[in-house]
Amino acid sequence: MCGVTGWVDFERDLSSEHATAGAMTRTLACRGPDDEGVWLGGHAALGHRRLAVIDPEHGRQPMHTTAGDGSGVVITFSGEIYNFRELRAELIAYGHRFRTRCDTEVVLRGYVQWGRGLAERLNGMYAFAVWDQAREELLLVRDRMGVKPLYYYPTAHGVLFGSEPKAVLAHPSVPRRVTAEGLCEVLDMVKTPGRTVFSGMYEVRPGELVVVGRSGLTRRTYWRLQAHEHTDDLDTTIATVRDLLSDTVTRQLVSDVPLCTLLSGGLDSSAVTALAASELGAAGRGPVRTFSVDFTGAGTGFEPDAVRRATDAPFVREMVRHVGADHTEVLLESGGLSAPAVRDAVLTATDAPPAYWGDMWPSLYLFFQQVRRHCTVALSGEAADELFGGYQWFHRRAAVQAETFPWLTPGSARYFGGRGLFDRKLLDKLDLPGYQRDRYAQARAEVPVLPGESEPERALRRVSYLNLTRFVQTLLDRKDRMSMATGLEVRVPFCDHRLVEYVFNVPWEMKTFDGREKSLLRAAVTDLLPQSVLTRVKTPYPATQDPAYERVLRRELSAVLADGDAPVRELMDLEKAREVLRRPVGGVSRPYDRGSLEMALWMNTWLTAHDIRLEL
Repeated sequence: MCGVTGWVDFERDLSSEHATAGAMTRTLACRGPDDEGVWLGGHAALGHRRLAVIDPEHGRQPMHTTAGDGSGVVITFSGEIYNFRELRAELIAYGHRFRTRCDTEVVLRGYVQWGRGLAERLNGMYAFAVWDQAREELLLVRDRMGVKPLYYYPTAHGVLFGSEPKAVLAHPSVPRRVTAEGLCEVLDMVKTPGRTVFSGMYEVRPGELVVVGRSGLTRRTYWRLQAHEHTDDLDTTIATVRDLLSDTVTRQLVSDVPLCTLLSGGLDSSAVTALAASELGAAGRGPVRTFSVDFTGAGTGFEPDAVRRATDAPFVREMVRHVGADHTEVLLESGGLSAPAVRDAVLTATDAPPAYWGDMWPSLYLFFQQVRRHCTVALSGEAADELFGGYQWFHRRAAVQAETFPWLTPGSARYFGGRGLFDRKLLDKLDLPGYQRDRYAQARAEVPVLPGESEPERALRRVSYLNLTRFVQTLLDRKDRMSMATGLEVRVPFCDHRLVEYVFNVPWEMKTFDGREKSLLRAAVTDLLPQSVLTRVKTPYPATQDPAYERVLRRELSAVLADGDAPVRELMDLEKAREVLRRPVGGVSRPYDRGSLEMALWMNTWLTAHDIRLEL
């Protein structure tokens, strides 16, 4: 998967800045444990950490071409291009000659052939930078759905960039400064495209190009969701979804290293697993390797709640039998979630406190750590709920019609955010409701309109757009950071832009034609899955119900309250925190209640260990 970083300065010679470029690159070592490379030349320095997936023996980066005058093009690339074979054949027909079998060289020579127009030709998940020596121009490109992250920090004479903020922050000129706006991004379930937690730093938006030259920095959108009339009937729509998903999974099975799927026993991951099993079997590549996660004792001590009615294990095992998978069940100890080394690894990976359900981050990290012992690449069912309407807020009239993000309406908002222990005066100063309104207005203004569409259909299109451009970004970011922290590449077939474009324009009555959530997806894979999985109600990623985890949080919070130098104390309502600690164990045992304790602890470590300067 890899990590990329770099520095462009039109007023300095960077050819001797190996120490700084190397320091920026090494912050991304987890993203690329197999190799490191730094390229220096005049006004640009590019760094790369490699996770070798295709053509492991070759494909070192940064990769470059050389023109007759000694100039050329240099690339540092992260991600996977799923149509690289077709593009390679097309480029060979144009006269290009290749030295490797990897997709990075296809992107490099694609830029030489098509320039900025290359982006529209790519199918995949990617974030990369191209330095054109002749033009003295840097091009930053991010995939259409934002699966791969890419950050940048404009300077007086150029730019700094990296796969994660930490790479940019490693440059000595960049302060670790967080303003009120950045803190709002931390404390609310609102991930604003292009914005970051750190002052002066930006994120390349999904489907965007950023060009940096001597004349300045410009941005251009090369892809966005468009509204089109859907003319296919229901049978054709179901068949088209099946064809697109099958093709996407097939493309994403290309790998020269061990590959698996992440299986929860739900509709989404089971569909991906079944399609992968079929393709691998037909190609003679053996049974599909699968992994699932749960907590020890979950089967005996589990208590159904409003969002999780059953454990995953019975459905996973039935699915494993159904497709003949080579399966590994990863069981986590709740105590491991609070281990200092694990929490430090999570916070280092995220660069900011996790915004919701804090135990899901360390558990996902530990799960991926176990998967990585066996495989380098995994396919996941992420984004199907956003695409096909799986969440309950798609089906609640009040949420659909609300003048805010549907997941932040009553009945949903309690599952997100963790500001319950923060001082009311601070929260009033931040004006989180006002910030939320502004971000919602910005998002709503982007929603494409189909002339003649009814108001109910338009409202559901709006909810779909908000989920595909805002909510899913939080989940993709979590998936990317936790997987890359362990050196695991996770692919997401439901984020294929062809599938997203098609399903986005399918009328809601077709998406729910049988009166259930995700009817369209269920119909498209009905012949692949056992009945129990097909009819299973949507269930989220597992969270621990072990009260021992809450006890650890309480002990840590007590220590923070007793430490007069703890920086988070200035942000907290101390009496409210003490009142929480006086409750009996179990009084804050639900994941969405525990979020307040977790956020206070994450915040304290972030401010302390990461040298953050708050300017509120």
